[in-house]
Amino acid sequence: MENKFVKIGVGVIIIRDDKVLLGLRQGSHGAGEWAFPGGKVEFGETIFEAAIREAKEESGIDVTDLELISIADEMRYIDTDGKHFVVIGVKANAAQGEPLLMEPDKFTEWQWFPVDKLPSPMFEGSKLSMNNYLTKNIYTEVKYRK
Repeated sequence: MENKFVKIGVGVIIIRDDKVLLGLRQGSHGAGEWAFPGGKVEFGETIFEAAIREAKEESGIDVTDLELISIADEMRYIDTDGKHFVVIGVKANAAQGEPLLMEPDKFTEWQWFPVDKLPSPMFEGSKLSMNNYLTKNIYTEVKYRK
């Protein structure tokens, strides 16, 4: 049997003036969907270190006051792509400055949205993290549906 591993990702809900930062994704995974900055946690890196790094790498925004708000166990792709992700949602406040397109191969734009007027479609991991944040339900499990 082939060894398979759970991958750990982090999504950063960056808040400023009661609005959240979302980027419009492009590329092979989630193209045309709005998403929070985020990505895989690197070996030897804490969840908060990964959140700070991903926010800066993707949007150019420095974040402060990090708080764990969501764990989403995503097993939707186990049977099709052999992927199992655990996505950790982290809420953070934005420091000064406006978002920049730091990785134009991944995002076409960044926008601030009121929490009650989020765009559609949203990237699944971002949608799960936001829902957990709004409902104060820290854990969500999504299994593959045939």
